[in-house]
Amino acid sequence: MSSSPHRPQPVDARGPRRRLPRSFKELTPSNHFNPRTFFREMVWKALVTPRGGSFKVPRFPVLKDRELALTWIGHASFLVQFQDLNLIVDPNFANWLFLLKRLKRPGIRAADLPPIDVVLLTHAHFDHFHKPSLRKLPPSPKIAILPWGCGSLARRLGFERIVELQWWESFGSGDWKVTLVPAKHWGARTLRDAHRGWGGFLIEHRGRRVYHAGDSAYFEGFREIGDRMRPEIALLPIGAYYPDSFRHVHMGPDEAVTAFKDLRADWLVPMHFGTFKLSFEAMEEPERWLRQIAGEERLLRHLRVLEEGIPEKF
Repeated sequence: MSSSPHRPQPVDARGPRRRLPRSFKELTPSNHFNPRTFFREMVWKALVTPRGGSFKVPRFPVLKDRELALTWIGHASFLVQFQDLNLIVDPNFANWLFLLKRLKRPGIRAADLPPIDVVLLTHAHFDHFHKPSLRKLPPSPKIAILPWGCGSLARRLGFERIVELQWWESFGSGDWKVTLVPAKHWGARTLRDAHRGWGGFLIEHRGRRVYHAGDSAYFEGFREIGDRMRPEIALLPIGAYYPDSFRHVHMGPDEAVTAFKDLRADWLVPMHFGTFKLSFEAMEEPERWLRQIAGEERLLRHLRVLEEGIPEKF
């Protein structure tokens, strides 16, 4: 494991904390909404919307040296495959997250996954670190790599090894390495556990580089990631951005395109949209707007919108 001697210190995107919340708004990262708005936008609209999508029977490709395949499971969940290595990032197969209904089924079932070697968890929020989904993973030898302060949550979930990283620290073995990189978000799972970290992951394997941003607002750190590590493929969140107060912790498609340029990646693969209703924009709007911006910016040839459950080679 290696680390930078000048590692930046995490900054909580929510700003100063109070000891106890004084209203429902303070339970949200940007003081977005009151209980009535939350119920109408997040719960009721989802409840009356039929769940879409379908499970696929995956046909995972046979990969040669230096080839990789990505399978989008939905939301921020990806299976990343190399010739001799399978990683899964933020696996979530839930139909419900408390009151929040999943509006599009996972692309594949957990039982149809190949053996998993490494599990990457970007932060402790329930839509990214979902314990029931982790328990469904195939019973193969697994390493869990997480931000600082999250390791205790991964105990008794079937992992042979749990590795916590700070920003710019790396862990790997043989031909692969994973580095935790900064993000503009926050990591608390409950009101009082402010010690947990968050971030994105840069996955390296025999010269190939895949970047999963986790949850993040736009910030100058994307340029630093591009300068230091320049990913080939950037998995970037594009949903949960409206109203604008959500942009303290999430990106819209416009900012995702700016982040993509900062990273100087070859491929933009969008995520964090179309699965759970986490904000007020229409479910189909992030993808539509992203395609529009990519067309205006002449970036359509760099855009790869994956269909859930369908592996694609890169």
